Amino acid sequence: MDKAVEKKKKVVYELICDDLYTPMKFKELAILLQVPKEQRDELREVLEALEREGKIYLSKRGKYVKGETKRLAGIYRANPKGFGFVETEGGMADVFIGEEHTGGALDGDTVEYAVIREASGKKSEGKIVKVLSRGITKVVGYYEMTPGKNYGFVMPDNQKFHKDIFIPAEKSKGAVTGHKVVAELTFYGGEGRNPEGKITEIIGHVNDPGTDIMSIVKGYDLPVEFPEKVLRQAERVSKPVSEADMAGRRDLRDVQMVTIDGEDAKDLDDAVSVERRGSDYVLGVHIADVTNYVQENSALDHEARERGTSVYLVDRVIPMLPHTLSNGICSLNAGEDRLALSCIMTVDAKGNVTDHEILETVVHVDRRMTYTSVKKILEDHDEAEREAYREFVPMFVCMQELSGILRQRRKQRGSIDFDFPETKLVLDEEGRPLEIRPYDRNTATKIIEDFMLLANETVAQDYYWQELPFVYRSHEAPDDEKIKALAAFINNFGYSMHIGANEVRPKEIQKLLCKVEGTPEEALISRLALRSMRQARYAPQNFGHFGLAAAYYTHFTSPIRRYPDLQIHRIIKDNLRGRMNEDKIEHYQAILEEVTKHSSETERRADEAERETIKLKKVEYMQERIGQVFGGVISGMTKWGMYVELPNTVEGLVHVINMTDDHYEYYEGSYEMVGEHTGKVFKLGQKIRVRVIGTNRMMRTIDFEIAEGEREDGEDERQADSE
Repeated sequence: MDKAVEKKKKVVYELICDDLYTPMKFKELAILLQVPKEQRDELREVLEALEREGKIYLSKRGKYVKGETKRLAGIYRANPKGFGFVETEGGMADVFIGEEHTGGALDGDTVEYAVIREASGKKSEGKIVKVLSRGITKVVGYYEMTPGKNYGFVMPDNQKFHKDIFIPAEKSKGAVTGHKVVAELTFYGGEGRNPEGKITEIIGHVNDPGTDIMSIVKGYDLPVEFPEKVLRQAERVSKPVSEADMAGRRDLRDVQMVTIDGEDAKDLDDAVSVERRGSDYVLGVHIADVTNYVQENSALDHEARERGTSVYLVDRVIPMLPHTLSNGICSLNAGEDRLALSCIMTVDAKGNVTDHEILETVVHVDRRMTYTSVKKILEDHDEAEREAYREFVPMFVCMQELSGILRQRRKQRGSIDFDFPETKLVLDEEGRPLEIRPYDRNTATKIIEDFMLLANETVAQDYYWQELPFVYRSHEAPDDEKIKALAAFINNFGYSMHIGANEVRPKEIQKLLCKVEGTPEEALISRLALRSMRQARYAPQNFGHFGLAAAYYTHFTSPIRRYPDLQIHRIIKDNLRGRMNEDKIEHYQAILEEVTKHSSETERRADEAERETIKLKKVEYMQERIGQVFGGVISGMTKWGMYVELPNTVEGLVHVINMTDDHYEYYEGSYEMVGEHTGKVFKLGQKIRVRVIGTNRMMRTIDFEIAEGEREDGEDERQADSE
């Protein structure tokens, strides 16, 4: 270290530490030190060095303050670009960590950090001073032997893990170049040294069918196989429903009811029934009574709690419960007696629930319906389908009426509907993608969605006012700063949004989405509005659900695949059976904080794994179509290029370096790319033709270039000629 610099740092630090002068602004400090204007950049460098060392920090008022900042703890979340954020506790905003301040921390590490620059209106900056515990112990990646050497390296799939892992030959488990492997870390790296590890599992060769998905499964540490003890217990409890099981339950086996699911669904955990009574509707939402088979603290319960949720990947389901239960006795299969928890609601013509019951029941589903079949009956008026289900058609018509009433009521109160298309993938037996299309959201899917939402709200409100321990699905109001930024941004397009005293109401977001519907800027503004939302989570406290504009909300309807629902059913049954005494209340109060926290974490893990498998198959699909031309819409813009989304939901990047007809400047305020010489403008929402020029399976990215004047792949030749 330069002695002159160290001397200057000492002088500056001593002055800041002098109680007579501190705290002070930069200009005041420069005057006191008699630093000429032309040398003040040097003073700034000295101050920045002291900040990096954590000896001083800049307050919100722009004054330099003496002493070490308070040391805090949090979880470090790395960004593939090198920087990261520390997730804090107690409602504090996340703290930005620059690349030079990561202190060797890796994604998921629990760290001790100091705030070195406080800021209002944006994230404060921090410096990691110590790694308290490691979040990553294993890494999945591509193994490559070093020619002529007795070692190799694992290149991590996780883009947030920035260094290759050194593997000595004796710890390679016989892996060869091209293998996807799991490596356990034995050393986390240091100055000039790579992390080191040993290979614990060879997943398969990178080109073998299924290796790609299994690499993601292992990368997210998703449990695949059930322990033998759990499987044996599942077999023991999977007995047919007996008279003893039905004792004390409301017998609903004569009530006409159906399940409505996708064609490939096997775990049917909800059935519905609807009938008219005068001007009212009686809606029954009947949910499989999984708690009858999964007793608290049993091996089954511990495994389900640890998994937290079923995971739906593109080529497989990793269930929360063994198939014996999830596809068997807990599945509301047509023609079978099943135990259920039912929420039976009386709904008036305006969509208000005027009465309800939550009770233990025994049900007998009459038909296993699919979304496609119900759509044919209600939307397409398919005569053959209507004849095949003649006795159920009146109930389906009644369901459609009630669904419309409930949807309109939610709209009136301000419920937000982000209608982004989900992806439906069709794979062959080898796991190769044959077709990608948007998932069909039709009348039938909306009916089930509306009925489940109402049941969830009704159950949540009931238990909130009973003041019993419970699990809520909470979606808190958006961050003030994000909403203000959104409001400022939409002004560029001539839209406005009313923000009350430091809060925005859901109806304002809903009104904005209605205004932009069908406009070129719809995709951008909808996505920015979504990004301004907080993430929904499970909590023992009721914070309401902002997105649904609901004062009370829970997840009651899927105990086969979500642990929070299973936990809720357990509480409800204890209450219905008169077992909710002081000891039970204390028990639930003691466990629910951890149960909800873990459930939220496993949900995020599952969502990320699902997204990664979809991205991977999209890349694989487009890899076979390099050189082909497609029509799409500009869905996003950045300084490095334009994102284009195709009708089948595939999204790729037209990088500026591939926009060769001109030099394009990006204008952030208007989200436009403008050619410097031609004046050509590309805007968000604009329709455009693109050619596929490359894919990257490791990064899971797709590259496009503009293909002006060329017909799209598969377009009719005569139509192209006529154009």
